[in-house]
Amino acid sequence: MNFTKTNLEGVLVVEPAVFGDHRGWFMETYNEAKFQDQSLGYKFVQDNQSYSAVKGTLRGLHFQLNPKAQTKLVRCTRGSIYDVAVDIRQGSPSYGKWFGIELTAENKKQLLIPKGFAHGFITLTEDVEVQYKCDELYSPECDGGILWNDPDIGIEWPINVTPVLSAKDEKAPLLKDVSHNFFY
Repeated sequence: MNFTKTNLEGVLVVEPAVFGDHRGWFMETYNEAKFQDQSLGYKFVQDNQSYSAVKGTLRGLHFQLNPKAQTKLVRCTRGSIYDVAVDIRQGSPSYGKWFGIELTAENKKQLLIPKGFAHGFITLTEDVEVQYKCDELYSPECDGGILWNDPDIGIEWPINVTPVLSAKDEKAPLLKDVSHNFFY
């Protein structure tokens, strides 16, 4: 398993070793001991999966507030997505900055997004499945979001279509309008 740092402290690209032969392939997507070797002592407690039928489906930017903030380990198991993490830790030197990466079923890369970051993705193909682990259970009262196209963040989404959004994501506030009293 290879761990690569990004421009955002704590956000890592995780590349599992893939072992293949004439039958197909095998990979270990998570190994607690290997994460602990990297000083990443996360204990994942919830596994989630989403399906998006349409290219251009955008989910996010979502986060959980303290005390139920979540670390996520995200991977694409069918199709292709552009996955994004945004630093929402007030006082952080990278506050409001973002990192994006293409995750595909073929490249098998994963993105580790620690607490204190908003997360979202847009589907680059039709028929997409995404799976992610969380180190804290979902809590509706701690659920939050930021508008996907907040101009102060300036995410460069790599697809030139009007995204398909949920009603909740269409109404998400700008980062500057989110109360920072609840952040990290």
